[in-house]
Amino acid sequence: MNLIKAEKRLLEILLQKSFKYSEEPVFKLVSGRMSNYYINCKTTTLDPEAMLLIGHLFYNKVKPLHINAIGGLTLGADPIAFATAIVSGMQDDAINAFVVRKKAKEHGLMKWIEGNVQEGNKVVIVDDVVTTGQSTIEAIDRARESNLNVIKAIALVDRQEGGRENIEKRNVPFESIFTRDDLMNLYKKR
Repeated sequence: MNLIKAEKRLLEILLQKSFKYSEEPVFKLVSGRMSNYYINCKTTTLDPEAMLLIGHLFYNKVKPLHINAIGGLTLGADPIAFATAIVSGMQDDAINAFVVRKKAKEHGLMKWIEGNVQEGNKVVIVDDVVTTGQSTIEAIDRARESNLNVIKAIALVDRQEGGRENIEKRNVPFESIFTRDDLMNLYKKR
């Protein structure tokens, strides 16, 4: 797959399906703060064409890291982790997917993390959108509590509102496929 074309097409899908902009801050964020931007990546990450693109783009980012697994806090991370795992399997380079629960399971083994991961595994934490980084940080903390070796965090979109800095304070390198500026630049061109 041509990754440059894949990235360009995925940005177009994000703009079409997931990005909203208003001159006035009319969008209420999880934090309660009002924003000019609203980015609902689930409409993109759950789209079949976008899932394939996401899988290839994220796989390309994590392949050189030789990780065992990829995952993050449910629900935002799930489609990204699953798409990446599927693409890795297509490349005969199996990377397992895992899910970090928002609340520990209340029966059985009472686990925070579901999936084929073991203590000491090298993992990447993913998320669909990073604003303050709180969901990603929660996933990092839960993974570390489960003795997983978190070597990087990758988001589909960085809103450029402090999340990168907050995540990197946890001594985890961070990158994103796109930024709010990427979406805004394409929005202005349209």
